[in-house]
Amino acid sequence: MNQNSQVHNELNMKKVLPIAVIVGGIIILIVFWSKMTVTIGAGQAGVMFNTFGKGIDLEEQPLGEGFHFIAPWNKVYIYSVRQKEKAEEMKMLSSNGLEIYIDVSAWFRPVQSKLPNLHKTIGKDYENQIVVPAVRAAARSVIGRYTPEEIYSSKRDAIQDEMYAETKKILDTKFVYLDRMLIRSIVLPQKLKDAIESKLKQEQLALEYEFKLARAKKEAERQRIAAEGEAAANKIINSSLTDNLLKMRGIEATIELSESQNSKTIIIGGGKDGLPLILNN
Repeated sequence: MNQNSQVHNELNMKKVLPIAVIVGGIIILIVFWSKMTVTIGAGQAGVMFNTFGKGIDLEEQPLGEGFHFIAPWNKVYIYSVRQKEKAEEMKMLSSNGLEIYIDVSAWFRPVQSKLPNLHKTIGKDYENQIVVPAVRAAARSVIGRYTPEEIYSSKRDAIQDEMYAETKKILDTKFVYLDRMLIRSIVLPQKLKDAIESKLKQEQLALEYEFKLARAKKEAERQRIAAEGEAAANKIINSSLTDNLLKMRGIEATIELSESQNSKTIIIGGGKDGLPLILNN
């Protein structure tokens, strides 16, 4: 009886053991599944950290979008590679030391192929550690070269371009791509703003006056040239009109009139200088 019971127990163990192994494997898989897989979403990329390797491999390409299996002891840091916008309101000093408030917007994104370098040297908070200081430094440098009048009016586009160039120069060395930079607003002290606007208005009026004066001069020149041309033409005509020529033209005109059907009376020699005299009935 005991021998049969022992054999029965051994048979049960042989049946249970594979089931236990399978169940144990499933439990282990469930526990470690989150550490063995990673899903990279749209507009994202992942940087692998090899715990038992050399950490961040700068030669390894970031993980792209989709589902990936990884060793459970490794870790993946996920970055957004979509374009971001950072707006900064700053108080600056112009070239003559006056305070100016400027609102700048920068559009940027990390360079995807250089994400391992970015993660190793700066980290995920690169926006606050690199982008914001670069924008502020470039803005202060550029604004300090111009007067308030230039900043407020004529040089705004040039200032914007210079800010972009200087900020990009910094970010290119930090594995961040700067797409565009915009000056959204510039605020000057009210008294200074009023003075600049008054000056611009006076300059505009002066330009309008100069334009009207130049137009009047051109019209006067045109009239002078026209008068000189007409005088020259009259001089040529007068010099060519001799008495004999006038008599000949008068005779020709008399002949043409005499041949018309209109009723008239022609007195030969009755006109000035012996020209025919024509009388309408």
